[in-house]
Amino acid sequence: MRNLIVLGIVGLIAQLVDGSLGMAYGVTSTTLLLAIAGLTPALASTAVHLSEVGTTLASGVSHWRFGNVDWSKIVWLAVPGGIGAFLGAVVLSSVISAEAAEPIVAIFLFLLGAYVLARFAFNRSNNVVENLPIPRALLSPLGLIAGFLDAVGGGGWGPISTPTLLSSGRMEPRKVVGTVDTSEFVVAIAASLGFLISLSFADVPWGVVGAILIGGLIAAPIAAWIVRHLNARVLGTAVGGFILLVNANTFLEAVGLDPELNVIVYAAIVVVWTTALYFAVASIRRERRPVLETQE
Repeated sequence: MRNLIVLGIVGLIAQLVDGSLGMAYGVTSTTLLLAIAGLTPALASTAVHLSEVGTTLASGVSHWRFGNVDWSKIVWLAVPGGIGAFLGAVVLSSVISAEAAEPIVAIFLFLLGAYVLARFAFNRSNNVVENLPIPRALLSPLGLIAGFLDAVGGGGWGPISTPTLLSSGRMEPRKVVGTVDTSEFVVAIAASLGFLISLSFADVPWGVVGAILIGGLIAAPIAAWIVRHLNARVLGTAVGGFILLVNANTFLEAVGLDPELNVIVYAAIVVVWTTALYFAVASIRRERRPVLETQE
């Protein structure tokens, strides 16, 4: 019983972060399930994706109610994402992992996180978002790759889709988060079908699924409300810094840095992230000053 309560809290925290930053539900939940529940990677990913069917539905509805969704991009992102997730679920259930791709993905996301952080925190322009169309030629391959890696790795839809769309500068951060979270409903369904076809129905840890689902359902509307009211600069900066922290360990391994230096690198990331948030807030105040002076 105690473990189920802990898992419920895990689901709540994971969805609160995911719904606010557009990523981390799968990564957080899968990591903790492997550590706490002692599940195999396939079963942990199965439990996460089955719970996500409910949490992503609740998150999508909540983001829609707060105006955080760009429906013109949903189909072009979600359908390829669902196809990739289904294939990834079958691959993972066949005991094939995506470990070989992890270093490459980590390097890509780390550099992308640095770019997103710089764009939203240190850009002196008053218009950090251009609100321009995003080519379908980008959305569909992005959805396919993110969906596949999400199912295989137990998380990856948000960490790949959110920073990629943010880095384009063509969507408001809240629209990126809301659109990615809403699209994930299709990805979760497709991945779940793939796992249920490849695994025995009786093997699914339904108690774990229910616990993290309940926690996620509670957090979904809270996260959508936070996204609706956060300034674009602050939200973009928060996402960029989070991407750096999440991918730092694999990135450092990929570039061959001495593990003893990891603490120093993590400390440097925190300092840079904190500084970036300060600059983001300062930029917001600078942009609002002429408006306040005009009103006076």
